[in-house]
Amino acid sequence: MKQEILVFLSNGYADWEGSYLCSELNKPTTGYVVKTVALSKNPVTSLGGFRVIPDYSIKELPSRFTMLLLIGGTAWLLGENDSIKETVDTCINQNIPIAAICDASTFLANNGYLDHISHTGNSLDYLEEFAPNYKGRNHFVEKQVVSTEHFITANGTSAVEFAKAILNRLSIMPKEKLESWYHNFKVGYFKE
Repeated sequence: MKQEILVFLSNGYADWEGSYLCSELNKPTTGYVVKTVALSKNPVTSLGGFRVIPDYSIKELPSRFTMLLLIGGTAWLLGENDSIKETVDTCINQNIPIAAICDASTFLANNGYLDHISHTGNSLDYLEEFAPNYKGRNHFVEKQVVSTEHFITANGTSAVEFAKAILNRLSIMPKEKLESWYHNFKVGYFKE
């Protein structure tokens, strides 16, 4: 039986931020399957107009899953996703890794999850402006993605780096193949 990776999506989610990653995780040979979760089982629509019917609502999560992915989008800064906090707390209590990109990282910062660990986000100034409860200034790292034992954080321009960090964490492919995969998506086959 494949292990489930839960991807939290909300209206206005940034569809490109998880696309590189989820297409690799869902390959038949990985041992993983991507399942979507949202605040309810009502369809959610991405910034690009893709409608998704979630597999789960946050009230009916499976008892076992391997990782929680929080995809950025417009709902985070509006406070529309605040009820995901209980799920994040459950993941922390059960040692389930959490990966967040763009304003999902801002949400983690605002709720104190990043105050004492290395992390990144859209920028330090951005976190201090849009996460008024943030106290992690001394642990902010100016990198595209930062990986710690329980959290992977990324800024909104790092969909490929975000995917690479998670694929590496889950040992989806050998390091050499992962580096080649990253190069192909970051640089391309040909130089212009």
